[in-house]
Amino acid sequence: MGPRPWWMTALLSFCAYMTFAYVPFDLFWKPVASDTEVWLGFPLHGWWAKATEPLHWAIYAAGTFGFWKMRRWLHPWAALYTASVAIGMLVWGATDSHAHALAVGAAGAVFFAGVAVALWRARERFVS
Repeated sequence: MGPRPWWMTALLSFCAYMTFAYVPFDLFWKPVASDTEVWLGFPLHGWWAKATEPLHWAIYAAGTFGFWKMRRWLHPWAALYTASVAIGMLVWGATDSHAHALAVGAAGAVFFAGVAVALWRARERFVS
């Protein structure tokens, strides 16, 4: 199969940013009182957020390496994780009290579900 498609390069870039810039900042410099991690649409705050950040860090690091080298093991895990983000967007939109949360959550869910389907269908791209 040919080179990595542009949208996978975008996912690689996002994972690399999260691995090397955002999560280290979040984990080591952001005050505990303002820290939030979201899992399946449910936000965790404070020490619960700090305690689960290394798991997000590991997920993004695996995504960075997996997309960089186009590793076989990344399929189906990238698709399944992205599907969990889509579900999380729906849960967040349905449970958040902000006026436009449901619309934003639904739009996010549609977007991430599309990415999950694209990842699921791209099995042949993961060759090494």
